[in-house]
Amino acid sequence: MLTISNLNQYYGGSHILRDVSFEIPKGACTTILGRNGVGKTTLLKCLVGLVPVRSGSLTFNGVDITALAPYERARLGVGFVPQGREIFPRLTVEENLLMGLATKSGSARIPGRIFEMFPVLKDMLHRRGGDLSGGQQQQLAIGRALASDPKLLILDEPTEGIQPSIIKDIGNVIAALAKGGEMAILLVEQYYDFAEALADNYVVMSRGEVVKAGRGADMERDNVRSMLAI
Repeated sequence: MLTISNLNQYYGGSHILRDVSFEIPKGACTTILGRNGVGKTTLLKCLVGLVPVRSGSLTFNGVDITALAPYERARLGVGFVPQGREIFPRLTVEENLLMGLATKSGSARIPGRIFEMFPVLKDMLHRRGGDLSGGQQQQLAIGRALASDPKLLILDEPTEGIQPSIIKDIGNVIAALAKGGEMAILLVEQYYDFAEALADNYVVMSRGEVVKAGRGADMERDNVRSMLAI
């Protein structure tokens, strides 16, 4: 679904991403792991177009998207759930979800499956986003991204600051989406056990480079946990 080839990015004189290359296949969850500050979030911002690529290429579903604007990537099917959720706190849950339909026609409606995945959103449809708990806001952020019916769903640390019961619910949703076979999922996650449970494939980054990659089923054998220890 997405091929990342020799991606490089700098902040000033600092080389943040160094020839990053890997593929994100359809119908699977690919997990990126690494300590804080290794370039994971910068990589995601490059993938969605928020940060320009210095060199390298991005091919999405056969289309070169390296130079496309974020809204053009969204129209092609790239969905993004940013770290910190970034919902619109003064808009209602319904209005936040409608924002996810910005790339669709004016007659598009909020997909019913979002309320099946996250029933609490239906119950709180007319409540302001800022009045929801952190876990409910995370569900809203994921629902907003899913409203656009993405082919690739990118999630940046969705468990951050979330209560365990909702972490489990979010994990179930991610697993179901991957198993559905129509979507590729890229998950950046600090919580190792959550990542291992969902990963069909994994990528470990260190100092802006991919230092290890493989099948999710092999993470324990490959001693991935030890690579993340401080």
